[in-house]
Parts: sequence; C-alpha cells; structure tokens
Amino acid sequence: MEAIKFQNTVHHDRILIAFIFLFVDLSLCSPSQTQGELPYMTSDVKEVAGKSFDYIVVGGGTAGCPLAATLSEKFSVLLIERGGSPYGNPWVMEKRYYGFSLIQTDEFSSVAQDFKSADGVRNCRGRVLGGSSAINGGFYSRASEDFIDKVGWDKELVKDAYTWVESKIVSIPELTPWQTVVEFGLLEAGILPYNGYSLEHIEGTKIGGSIFDVWGIRHTSADLLKAANPRNIVVVLNATVKNIIFEGNGNASETTVKGIRFIKSDGTTDQTYEAYLNQPKNCTSNGDVILSAGALGSPQILLSSGIGHREHFKKFSIPHVLNLKGVGKKMKDNPSIAVLVDTNPQNRLPDPPQVSGIAKDLKFIIEGGIIPTGFNATRMPIAAKIAFPVSEGELKLSSTDPRQNPSVKFNYLADENDLDDCANMVHLLERVAKSESIAFYLGVKPQNNLMTSTDGQRKFCKANVRTYYHYHGGCTVGSVVDNDYKVYGVKGLRVVDGST
Repeated sequence: MEAIKFQNTVHHDRILIAFIFLFVDLSLCSPSQTQGELPYMTSDVKEVAGKSFDYIVVGGGTAGCPLAATLSEKFSVLLIERGGSPYGNPWVMEKRYYGFSLIQTDEFSSVAQDFKSADGVRNCRGRVLGGSSAINGGFYSRASEDFIDKVGWDKELVKDAYTWVESKIVSIPELTPWQTVVEFGLLEAGILPYNGYSLEHIEGTKIGGSIFDVWGIRHTSADLLKAANPRNIVVVLNATVKNIIFEGNGNASETTVKGIRFIKSDGTTDQTYEAYLNQPKNCTSNGDVILSAGALGSPQILLSSGIGHREHFKKFSIPHVLNLKGVGKKMKDNPSIAVLVDTNPQNRLPDPPQVSGIAKDLKFIIEGGIIPTGFNATRMPIAAKIAFPVSEGELKLSSTDPRQNPSVKFNYLADENDLDDCANMVHLLERVAKSESIAFYLGVKPQNNLMTSTDGQRKFCKANVRTYYHYHGGCTVGSVVDNDYKVYGVKGLRVVDGST
C-alpha cells in the first residue's frame, strides 16, 4: 500500500508534478490535447459519508488533482474540494473575463476567497476545483535546474513529470499587441538574452506557456482529472474538511490517521460527516490522507486537528495530538512591486501575462498585463517579484470554523537583504515601465525621470509592497514533513502542496 513512496514508485513522475506546480504559475491545455472524461462529481456529502477509500486527497487544486488522478490508476480515491466546479463559469473559463473573479468575492462561496495578511496586504486564494489555477494569470513555466538540484529531486523523473503534463495540457500563446509591447519593453530595459518561446526558467526575456488556449478558454488543473481511472475515484465538491480523525492512545509514536471529518461548505460547523481510510487485510500499511489544501489550508487543517505547537491550542477547545512546532512557521510571500503605466482606468479587454523577464540570476521576475478594477474599468500594471525571499512569518488559527481564513503574517521586506533586492528591482522595473516601446504604445512621451536614490527606492518598496500571489510555507520539508512528505510522528498523513 505504500503507493506514493516518492523515491521508488513508477508513479512518482506524475505525483511529483503536483508539488512542482506550486513553484510556477500553473497553466493547462487546448481541447484538442485533452483526452478522457471527468470523473464522477457530487456535492451530496451523504454519498461518501461513512465510506472508506485507499487514499483521501484534501484539496482539488494544482497539487490535489494530479495526485488524485495518478493514485486512482490502482487505488480507490476520494478527492474532497471545498469549492464548486469551474466548468460552465465564464468568469473562470473565459479569457475575456480574466480577473473578474478577484473583484467579486464573498465569505463562503465565491471562487476566490479574499484574505488580508496581518501586514495589511490584500491577497486571495482559490476556492474551486482547480484551485488557484482557476483564478490566476495562467503563465506556465518549469522550475529552474538549480531549484531541482536544491530540493534533491531526480532530474529524469522531473522531466517525465513535465512531459506528462505538457503533452496533455500546455498551450503556446498567441501574443496580444500589449504583450508584444511588454516584450519589447523588457528587451529595451536590458533583460537579455531573448529566448523566444520557452518553458524553461532561464535568464532573459521569453514567451511562456499559457493556461488559455487559442479559443481563449482557461484550462485548470481540474482537467488533469480526465486522466483518472473513473472506476476508482469520487470527487466531492462544496465540502470543507474540519479536521483529521485519529486513532490510538495519544502517544505520538502510535498516532495513526483514521480518516477525515468535514462539513458542507454552505452548512453549519455543527453538522459533520466522516470518511475513512480502508483497513485492508494482510497489509502492514494503510493508505494516506494527503493534504493538498494549499499554503493556508494545509497548516490550518493540521492545527485544527491538534497538530502544532502546544501553546497554540490554549485558547481553542482542540485536543492536542502532537507537539509539532513547525506547523504554520516559515510562511513566505514573494514581495512584489507594481507600477501602473496608464494614467487613467479605461474599458479595455483584460489581458493576462504571456511574456516574462527574468533577471539578476533568476532573482527578479517581471510581467505585465491588463487587469480589471471594476466591471467596466481596467488598469495596466507592470509587476515584478523577488524570488526566494529571506523574510518569513507565521500562520495561526483565527477560528475553529474551517471556512474562515487563518491569520497569517508574512513580514514582507523585514530582512535587509530583501529590502536591498527590492530597491534594485524597482530600478529595473522603472526602466521597463518607462521604456520607449510602452510610451509609444500608450501615445505618451518617454519619461527619463527614474528614481535614483537607493534610500528613496527602499522607502518606495516599504510603502508599496504587495503580493505576487505566490505565498508558500507552513508545512515545510524537514520541519513538518520528511523527504517523502510524511508528517513527522503521524502514520498515514502526508502534505503535498505549496505549504511544503
């Protein structure tokens, strides 16, 4: 039953891609490339309540969908997702409505869930099958070779993983006029060489893969479920996991996962349901509950289940199961700065990024788009982020209601190295935003009044830091999980997503 022993199984390749996805902007495919039908989906929690499965995957996002699809080849799988289906929703599926899902949110049902960090920076998380790949900018790129070396993955298996995904679902974009102008602006600013279309994460200016096909249809990670064995998988929508169910006597060395407890996402926290892991005969090991609920959701579920620093549970009536101090720690969000190149909002067609500039030994990543600020208004930002920030924060529970956001602080630019990097990034960002190419496109005179004071750039960073929506951490490898993504001290529990 050790089906996902990541170092040894033949399925490692497709499972591994679930984790790699969290380090890139996810994108998917064109209809002609996608095979198969979607598995059975239901929002009736009673259909699975009380039933048992070999594996239970919590979170149907960029990690959970390929995990569930892969495991279903040989095992029974329950995939449980707190949101609904992306299919049939034009705000999710159609490029012309890109960004609209981020400007109309509610507390419990919208496909994007707002949250504001304790730093005061607005952010959002996906709440729909497909996860944040249903609401993001859809730019697809592989991880760098240096990153793969750093985390110790098998290069050939990683390559196989990418090949599996890309052969099914990655599209080559057709550049819009604005994306072509952004491309010229990046080159004019000296972000070289020009790499053309490339899926590799390499220095210079390139066109990346896209989540949107040539018909302007978005393809989320939910499409990967078409590769699942339909006889072995059930997808439950609009169901939010409240906590993990354990069996044993409370001794950490004997703590074993039995299943999960969940609620209807539009119901009450008092009405709960349960699903269990199979207890196979003549087998020394059961399957796993795999948390793929994202950098906020996975640590939140662990804490709600009594796994975390003992001090954290004093104000909540949660039985303490395991004193794992790393849960919720090492939360990071890539600091971002955005510069608006247009002077006033206009009613333009939204335009997700298709081109990126990668500079300073892969440290800076710059893209431009057209995003809606209302239903009849858009703005044109050029945005940049710092890769691998040093500053880190912490996530804590704010409520025992699993539908509520946890409290998180990222401590943007708290480390001087991040602040210095941001100052350098602002200089490069300004060169792009004030390039002659962009000025010509907008019909304005080129501006040469670049910010030259390092002190001024640092102050600008502190005043204008925002998110690039690439937050991560909370269940990191070596702190909460081991190299096989097994939670320390618990049998039958793994975490595979952006939190690790």
